[in-house]
Amino acid sequence: MKKSATIELVCDLISRKSVTPEDAGCQQVLIERLENLGFVIEKMPFSNVKNFWARRGTTSPLLCFAGHTDVVPSGPVEQWHSDPFTATIHDGYIRGRGAADMKGGIAAWITALERFLQHHPDHQGSIALLITSDEEGEFVNGTTRVIDTLEARDEKIDWCIVGEASSTEQLGDIVKNGRRGSLSGTLKIKGIQGHVAYPHLVKNPIHLSSAAITELTLLQWDQGNQFFPPTSFQISNYHAGTGANNIVPGEAVIDFNFRFSTESTADDLKSRVHSILDSHDLDYEINWVFSGNPFLTTKGQLIDASLAAIKSVTGLNAELSTSGGTSDGRFIAPTGAQVIELGPVNATIHKINECVKADDLDTLSNVYENILARLLVN
Repeated sequence: MKKSATIELVCDLISRKSVTPEDAGCQQVLIERLENLGFVIEKMPFSNVKNFWARRGTTSPLLCFAGHTDVVPSGPVEQWHSDPFTATIHDGYIRGRGAADMKGGIAAWITALERFLQHHPDHQGSIALLITSDEEGEFVNGTTRVIDTLEARDEKIDWCIVGEASSTEQLGDIVKNGRRGSLSGTLKIKGIQGHVAYPHLVKNPIHLSSAAITELTLLQWDQGNQFFPPTSFQISNYHAGTGANNIVPGEAVIDFNFRFSTESTADDLKSRVHSILDSHDLDYEINWVFSGNPFLTTKGQLIDASLAAIKSVTGLNAELSTSGGTSDGRFIAPTGAQVIELGPVNATIHKINECVKADDLDTLSNVYENILARLLVN
């Protein structure tokens, strides 16, 4: 069976082992395609991360596609049905690490651009791509650094489509028009280590912290709103003990995370956590890691064009959602850009045997082309 241009490209990208922050030549493949379309390429490497900014046109409005070429590790290779870094097509599905997250979205955008520019070489405004190899990793030297560079020279994105796997049951059923904020902490509760037989000589940090931890987990931090669910507090790791059953540990270390709505702020959440811990008279330290504020794009030209394009191509009435984890949209939205996420079905992202329907990628490419036409053609 002859592969479409989109399938050919995504298979090529999957074959490049771009485990974060590696790019493994993916960006050069994209750059060559974009140069042939008249894009001006600006490479922006920071530390060990590869990024590039590609732009075609100099006028506004500017429609940008944001994506990442890095992928998460494959996990146990022996559990895959095929080599995770060799794209295979079976029963209509393309399998390989990055097929859905998010090499499929990137491939669909490139082929959409190629068709769109063939028919509309003199389109209105400008088109850009912001591509990084740092989305799945530390997110320090990727999109956020490129945005800092653009902001410093007052180069503004009007509309941005992030090609993350946003769909749930079928392609185009969900468009993400925002994300919750993310705030993590590592809490160290200090005690006094000693023999379990001499409780008067020890301070057990597990016992000492239990009431505070219960209070943190049961507290309603906010009630959310029409766009966001209530803020949630979750413990991901709890480490204590030496492995011996006759030693009281000297400390307990707890990793936790807030996914927070626009009804709370990171500073407010920090303050409330400290207040609770202080009320229990604990000796503790917290190392905070702030990953990003919540953002929301309300209905406007980008959402209207995207919903209309999905309806036109797939027949679906897409639903707007702010569910899920963080994305690089959190770095772009604060600049004033309208930001959405629109991409393949996310059922297998980060999993063993990650896959995506081949037909879905061709359909997604058609949706992207339709959006381009609605926004940049009279």
